[in-house]
Amino acid sequence: MTKHMPDIACQPHQGPKGTLNWVGMSGIELPILVQQGEDANQTVRLSSLTQAYVNLEDPQSKGIHMSRLYLLLDQMATQEALTPKRVQDILKAFIESHSTLSKNAFVEFKFDYYERRSSLLSDNSGWKHYPATVRGEIRDGNFECEISIEVPYSSTCPCSAALSRQLIQEAFENQFKGQNPDYETVMAWLGTPEGICATPHSQRSYAQVKVKVEALDSLNLSQLINEIEDALKTPVQAAVKREDEQEFARLNASNLMFCEDASRRLQDAFLNSPHYLDFWVRVNHLESLHPHDAVAIVTKGIEGGYTDEPNYMDRMK
Repeated sequence: MTKHMPDIACQPHQGPKGTLNWVGMSGIELPILVQQGEDANQTVRLSSLTQAYVNLEDPQSKGIHMSRLYLLLDQMATQEALTPKRVQDILKAFIESHSTLSKNAFVEFKFDYYERRSSLLSDNSGWKHYPATVRGEIRDGNFECEISIEVPYSSTCPCSAALSRQLIQEAFENQFKGQNPDYETVMAWLGTPEGICATPHSQRSYAQVKVKVEALDSLNLSQLINEIEDALKTPVQAAVKREDEQEFARLNASNLMFCEDASRRLQDAFLNSPHYLDFWVRVNHLESLHPHDAVAIVTKGIEGGYTDEPNYMDRMK
């Protein structure tokens, strides 16, 4: 015999009446499947922290059915690869499970994505870490999906490089003024600490990128990472031999950039990419010269698109 248990949530609401923008859960620990690399059929299981919400339209209702959201996540987000299309299906299921209470839904999956990346020149590779987030929302019947990722890179200051070159010129003049040194003498001097008496400052930097995509059947994080690293040209390295470090130094010298330069490179890459409906980019140069960071922010600039406010980072829409 089934035991009858009271369901308080279904009893009439006696307190203040009102609709609610979002009701749900955050900090849900969920093992999700994510596409690994360029192959849509290759997946990896990752630990995520998930948020799930619906709105509450009925002012007479005590609340939503949170267990329904959790069970749907367990059924739909852990057994198949996470894609924008899958996110859309999850949101539709959220709304259908609350058909008399809700018409809007929101879900967010935050996870650490790892990918094996090749070294610059040597025949080596190593794991690199990219914090990632996939967010989806259905509001008034309209679906939006956003992919966020953080990509580290190196930035070398153009001003510091120019000042260093000036010091090297002065050292050369002090060493050889009034002389007529031969090629071998100059070559030998350039290989000494006195020959390169100053170096420009550089620092680890981060590109934080948000892109809006259509309801696609794949989630190609590797492609997004490649677009960011190809635009900036100075990706940080995992496995490094001497030839890789030397090539890294060459790339930094060939790609001197302020934070403004880095953000414009990414702006140009995303404006010319057919994959993204909208984008938001923040570059952070963790200055080695200063105790503060240098930051630049850029958006696609479409009407109704991303806000360009500086603190638009992790807050929920």
